[in-house]
Amino acid sequence: MPLSKRMKAASAARDPLRAYELRQAVELLKGMPAPKFDESVDLAVNLGVDPKHADQMVRGGLVLPHGTGKTVRIVVFAKGEKEKEAAAAGADHVGADDLAKRIQEGWLDFDRVIATPDMMGVVGRLGRVLGPRGLMPNPKLGTVTMDVGRAVAEQKSGKVEYRVDKAGIVHVSVGKRSFSVDQLVDNATTLIDALARAKPSSAKGTYMKRITISTTMGPGVRIDPASVVSTKAA
Repeated sequence: MPLSKRMKAASAARDPLRAYELRQAVELLKGMPAPKFDESVDLAVNLGVDPKHADQMVRGGLVLPHGTGKTVRIVVFAKGEKEKEAAAAGADHVGADDLAKRIQEGWLDFDRVIATPDMMGVVGRLGRVLGPRGLMPNPKLGTVTMDVGRAVAEQKSGKVEYRVDKAGIVHVSVGKRSFSVDQLVDNATTLIDALARAKPSSAKGTYMKRITISTTMGPGVRIDPASVVSTKAA
């Protein structure tokens, strides 16, 4: 398909072969012609790992300082006092077998799933539904926990999860185009720092190989990894 006038103008605003400093890249992105909606701003980080090896899998979660600008719909599997705790913290739906049945029947109107450890037997039956969508609760990500109130609060305040894909790339939303330059820079830096700390000891060579920032309907702008990552982490 031929490029629209807006896309042509946006593409012409940046040098596709140049790697910019993070702040320069964000300023360039925000200066591009915008569509009629508030685009998400996404970061793609190409890591020097081989995800086929379990000891080189990079995965985790963190709370972005300025959130993502998105409304996160949360489902919690819990009973008794923990059910009340989750509801009080702002969970959109809380339940047990009744909630599992609803999901098995095709309801998927949510973005995150949190569960107490005792409910994982129920949640486990939903593996074929939740697994492929990246929604299965995981203790390493803080979504299998007895502290459901805190988990819900973190998710609502802008916690994001990252996981390297088969190509060795991590894709994460770091905010909205309406965010200020400082907010986007803070969020992106927080994510990149977390990825640097998550570097597997078995990873060899250059770890942060390439970083690109883009909006939902805009061209990518390359970022110089050295401008946001210490030499040791790179």
